[in-house]
Amino acid sequence: MRSTEKKRGRAAVVVLGDIGRSPRMQYHALSLAEQANLEVDIVANGGSDPHVAIRENDSIRLYQMRSIHLRGLSKISSALALVIKAALQFVILVWFLCVKIPRPDVFLVQNPPSVPTLAAVKLSSWLRRSKFIIDWHNFGYTLLGLSHGRSHIIVKTYHWFESYFGRMADGSLCVTRAMQHELAENWRIKATMLYDQPPEFFHPASMRQMHELFSRLQNDIRRPNGVCDCVSAVAAQEGLDTDEAITELNQSSDTLFSSQIDSNIFLKPNRPVLVVSSTSWTPDEDFSILLQAALMYDRRVAAALGENDSIVEEKLWMDISNGEQQLYPRLLFVITGKGPEKKKYEEQIKKLKLRRVAFRTMWLSAEDYPLLLGSADLGVSLHTSSSGLDLPMKVVDMFGCGLPVCAASYSCIKELVKVEKNGLLFSSPSELADEFMMLFKGFPEKCEALKSLKDGALATSSSSRWSTEWESHALPLIFEASFLYN
Repeated sequence: MRSTEKKRGRAAVVVLGDIGRSPRMQYHALSLAEQANLEVDIVANGGSDPHVAIRENDSIRLYQMRSIHLRGLSKISSALALVIKAALQFVILVWFLCVKIPRPDVFLVQNPPSVPTLAAVKLSSWLRRSKFIIDWHNFGYTLLGLSHGRSHIIVKTYHWFESYFGRMADGSLCVTRAMQHELAENWRIKATMLYDQPPEFFHPASMRQMHELFSRLQNDIRRPNGVCDCVSAVAAQEGLDTDEAITELNQSSDTLFSSQIDSNIFLKPNRPVLVVSSTSWTPDEDFSILLQAALMYDRRVAAALGENDSIVEEKLWMDISNGEQQLYPRLLFVITGKGPEKKKYEEQIKKLKLRRVAFRTMWLSAEDYPLLLGSADLGVSLHTSSSGLDLPMKVVDMFGCGLPVCAASYSCIKELVKVEKNGLLFSSPSELADEFMMLFKGFPEKCEALKSLKDGALATSSSSRWSTEWESHALPLIFEASFLYN
């Protein structure tokens, strides 16, 4: 007997990059599977694991392509290496989209990168009689312009390629109103605006979730390689810097930030402020701004407390170890992410002589990252946008966890950050250092400005979620473009 159940439609999500570092496309895949009831194939480069919700969803399959590296050829001719790499990527993409995966009703592709992605997906959509939708995160030619300059022939060619194939899509999504206006006025592309919104697994962490996360991160936080600072030195003074002590500590009820007595978990009053920043370690995020601001905070606090250069750090750290609270707290910056300039900045961090500030760089799982945001006191965004038209998704995730943000100021950032409501903006290291001084004075109990921003971030987190916005804006476009209603 023939089944009368209607065959499910199919969508292909295409990312010429690491899917684990493309959260918005992961959220698209989940929504296509759960809200649009489609079978979903993700075609992306390997690298980091996507969120467990992707890995465990029976309606989503992941097809991983190998990344192409031509380092030897790049040393001879970078232009030739770019052309050959693009040609190889084009062939691989078309092979996956036309042969490896089942025929989709619609391709949803991330832009950038534009070359050769848009051409490969357009050809594949024509060969497979599928529809083609672009999700505009930024403009690829502006990213290329960071290293070559906007007037370079390669950048101009990239711009033409991006706009030409962009107009050939059956539909477009974009991330800001400013980008929507730019696409309409200068690219002749009608795009549906879909703001980044946090999915449901970004939320403030409970006290138990915080404590368990801090316990898992004990070794990374207390014993960084080759660094002596206000966190590692205090651990050493407390006898917590050996392998045996760390093992015992991991099994105990005590962390740098929290303690547990019986079933009661509480945050320590002399804990450091936990500041989180996520970065791709690329030129469009000037990490030196944060380093300079941290140094300025350290020096300004010493001046405010009447300390002079003769004070020995070990004495200060001993006082901290003994539980002494001061008007201005220690700061622990946890910087997450992967990227090309990470090692350079790690070396710069090691050379800083800081009394009350410590840095840790780490890569967290897709499950632990939201917990870190939900456990932190402040987020920092250094993103300035190569086009000036996109918004940092990291800030969206921070707001989803009720985490207030200090963000670098640029043209459209106020679409997201509401000054003195859920965050603050800065244009220089000195401004950022001023904000640290103002927000953290009296931490943890008497920092009213920080508490006010946190209330605003919590209100932002409850105002809208990805699933709601996606169903209102993306779902109608996808159904209209691919005729999945028929």
